[in-house]
Amino acid sequence: MKALLCKAYGGPDDLVLEETDSPAPAPGEVHIAIHAAGVNFPDILLIENKYQFRPPLPFAPGLEVAGRVLAVGADVTRFKPGDRVMACCGHGGFAEEVAVAERSVFALPDAVDFVTAAGFPVVYGTTYHGLIDRGRMQAGEVLLVHGAAGGVGLSAVDMGKMLGATVIGTVGSDAKMDIVRQYGADHVINYSTESIRDRVKELTDGKGADVIYDPVGGDAFDQSMRCINWAGRLLVIGFASGRIPELKANLALLKGCEVVGVFWGSFSEREPEASRGNFDTLLGWCAEGKLKPHVSMRFPLAQGGEALKALISRRATGKVIVDVRDEQ
Repeated sequence: MKALLCKAYGGPDDLVLEETDSPAPAPGEVHIAIHAAGVNFPDILLIENKYQFRPPLPFAPGLEVAGRVLAVGADVTRFKPGDRVMACCGHGGFAEEVAVAERSVFALPDAVDFVTAAGFPVVYGTTYHGLIDRGRMQAGEVLLVHGAAGGVGLSAVDMGKMLGATVIGTVGSDAKMDIVRQYGADHVINYSTESIRDRVKELTDGKGADVIYDPVGGDAFDQSMRCINWAGRLLVIGFASGRIPELKANLALLKGCEVVGVFWGSFSEREPEASRGNFDTLLGWCAEGKLKPHVSMRFPLAQGGEALKALISRRATGKVIVDVRDEQ
């Protein structure tokens, strides 16, 4: 099979497309013919040797995929060859085949195509766990979403609106405002020209946001602590800005608020049945058209490095996908 390999740590241009051995499914694993793979910021950190998990060299990046089951290992009970599936594989997705633990594989409804499914697990899994499990968001609350045009941010706008929130999105340029509005945001703030804190206060009659979804960190986090409502929940998703902020504990006291960590990857490992239940709900919503995953760019496997560059340059909105096979 072909795989786009990281053979030495470096950047996207250092990845090499090579023939390599097909994986054989171990007991409890599902062998998948990959049709499409999602692209995520952890893929960049993996090839730079900056991620908390470090697979041995050589490896293919790509932590989420969709395709058809080729074979199953001993003890696998939920899948058979030919089944349409999506999976969270950690790494190995930029390849024609991968073997994945059964607990991380999910059956696809017929209404959900492979391209949509390949970019679905990480962003929508994170957002469901964040907004519902950790954030306890209710219809009628105000949801503030940072990095709202990105993959995980746009999923929060999409799901937040579906769940009945008033959604405020923040973006870094006017060019990204339209896509956030298209996905249902009631208000969009360009933080390069407006103060997030002042604008959110203005839009909420001085109360602030009830739930804040923050994959950005840095200044966005700092301003969030100044515009969170009493008893609000600030969801720490990640640090795309590059700066890990520090919390002034007196602000949490004065606001009566919660700062809540959202680590979906660890949650799915520690509580696989709860994660599976979340995906049953999510994929049902997607099949019914209640959620609208957005794919802005697609690249063939040989150009997987360019797909990573699209994330690094922040040219993409929503998800970037690597196409591995033509059949969808």
